[in-house]
Amino acid sequence: MTALQALVGFALWTLALVALVFLYRGLRFLKGTPINHWPRGNKPADDAPFVKRLEDAHANCLENLPVFAVVVLAAAALDKSGSVNTLAPYVLYARMGQTLAHLWGVGPLQVFVRASFWSAQLALMLWMAGGLLAA
Repeated sequence: MTALQALVGFALWTLALVALVFLYRGLRFLKGTPINHWPRGNKPADDAPFVKRLEDAHANCLENLPVFAVVVLAAAALDKSGSVNTLAPYVLYARMGQTLAHLWGVGPLQVFVRASFWSAQLALMLWMAGGLLAA
């Protein structure tokens, strides 16, 4: 997998999460929940805890996708994709692991696993960016 493919995978993962939220809300709407039941920035108390975690996992993806995109696209623009191709897929894998840990629950173990996957992404992106700035 190339860095650009990993970037597309990251974007698709992010889209899949929001699609699941949309599906949940669509089903609730079809069952009679008002369409304006989900105001921006205010999570309804009657949403399932899993869906709240799904929304948070999607927000986490949105926070990190631009940074990953800049690193990967900068590598492509600088004709240095080879320097990020090896590590970029692991950013995607760590992102997927973080999401799954987020969906798993909010206990101390799940938060530790989630933080570990996030730390791995951070370290990988810093490593890739450092490689782009060197030489």
